[in-house]
Amino acid sequence: MKTIILQILLLVPVALTGQQRDLNFYLENAKANSPVINKNKNDNKIIDLNLEQVRSILSKPEINLESSVLLAPIITHDNNQNQFKLISEDSNNYSGYDLASTDGGQYQAVVSLKQPLFTGSKYRAYSDNNDISRQINENNIELTVHETEQLVTYQYILCLKSKTETENYSSLLKELKDQLSIMTQLVENGIYKQTDLMLLDIEYQNYDIEFKTFQSEYRSNLYDLNLLCGISDTSLVEISMIDLQPDTDKSSDSRFLNSYTLDNLQITTDQTINELKYKPEVNLFANAGMNAVYLPSFNRFGFSTGITFTWNIFDGNQRKIQREKSIINKATIEFDKNNFITQNNINKNKILLQINSLDQRLVIIENQINQYSRLFDAYSKELSQGEVSVMDYKNLLKDIAAKKKESLLLKMDKQILINSYNYWNY
Repeated sequence: MKTIILQILLLVPVALTGQQRDLNFYLENAKANSPVINKNKNDNKIIDLNLEQVRSILSKPEINLESSVLLAPIITHDNNQNQFKLISEDSNNYSGYDLASTDGGQYQAVVSLKQPLFTGSKYRAYSDNNDISRQINENNIELTVHETEQLVTYQYILCLKSKTETENYSSLLKELKDQLSIMTQLVENGIYKQTDLMLLDIEYQNYDIEFKTFQSEYRSNLYDLNLLCGISDTSLVEISMIDLQPDTDKSSDSRFLNSYTLDNLQITTDQTINELKYKPEVNLFANAGMNAVYLPSFNRFGFSTGITFTWNIFDGNQRKIQREKSIINKATIEFDKNNFITQNNINKNKILLQINSLDQRLVIIENQINQYSRLFDAYSKELSQGEVSVMDYKNLLKDIAAKKKESLLLKMDKQILINSYNYWNY
C-alpha cells in the first residue's frame, strides 16, 4: 500500500507552465500572416497600376515600327513565250495581279505614331471606377480582419475551455491526494478499511485520466490556434483569460452594409465605362519611312499624317440591353441588403436573449458551487475524523466536478455568444 501511495504522489499534476500569451498576440499574428489580407493589399497595388496603365493608353502616343514586303510576280505570254517575271516591264499579255495595283510588289518600312485626342472624360470615368474598386478592396480587408478576429477568438475560447477544465481537475486531484494521505494514516489506525482507501485511490485515477484527457485537448486546441494564426511554434504555452463584453454602444449603420453600397456604385461606374464606346473617338496619326510599289524605287522616303474619327451610332441595341442589366443587378443588391438587415437584427436579438438566459443560470450555479464548497470543507473535516463514508465523499467529489464543468461550459458558451454578437454588431 505504501508503494501505491508513493506512485500517487508522483502522479501529482503539474500546472501548465511556459510563455504567457494573450488573445491580442494571436490576433496580431493572424492578421499579419493571413494570405487573404496579403492578397487584398497586393490587389490595391494592382488597381493603382491598372489606372496608370489606362492613363498611359489615353494620354501618351503609341509608336510602332512597321515593315512589309509584298511580291506580285507575273507570267508573261508576250511573243507567244511564257516567262516568269518579278516586275511587269511593260507586259501586255500576262497572268497575275493587275499591274496598276502591284507593279512588281509593295515595300514598306515606316515608323508610325498614334495619339488619342480629347480623352479627359474617359480618364475621369476610369479614375472613378478605380476609386470604387479601391474602396471595395479596402472594405474587403476590413471585413476579412473582422472575420479573422472572430475565428481566432472562437478558437482561443476553445483553448481556454480545455485549459480551465485541466485546472479544475488539477485542483480536485490535489484535494484528493491530500485526503489519500490522511486516509492512509486512518487505515493504519483502523478507523477506515483498506477497501475505503482502494476506492478513493480508484477515484483518484479516474480524475487523473480526465485531467490528462483535457491536457491533451488543450494542446490539440492550441495547435489549431497556431495553425489559424500562422504560428510555427509548437511549445506548450500559458494563455491568459478573457472577459468579452457585448459591444452594444454602436449606433451607426452596420459596416457590412458598406459592401452593398460599394457594389451598387461599382455597377454605376462600370456602366459609365461601357458607355464610353458610344462617344466619338478622335486620333492623330503619322508615319515616316519608305513606302514603294516599284522594285527599283527604294528611294521613296517620306511621311504622312492625318486624323481619324470614329463614332458608334448603332450596335443592335446593346447599349439598351446593358443598361437594363445594370438596373436588374442594382435591384438584386438592394434586395440582398434589406434581407441582410432583417436577418442581422434577428440574429443579434436572439444572441442577447441567449446571453441573458445564461446569466440567470450562472447565478444559480455559482450559488450551488459556493454551497458545495462549504459542504466539501465539512466532508473533508469529517473524513479526517472518520465520521463520513468514503462513498458519500466520492459522490460529493463527482457532484462538485460536474457542477464546475457545467459552470465552465456556460461561461464559455457566453463568451462564444458575445464573440458572435460582436461579429454581427459591426
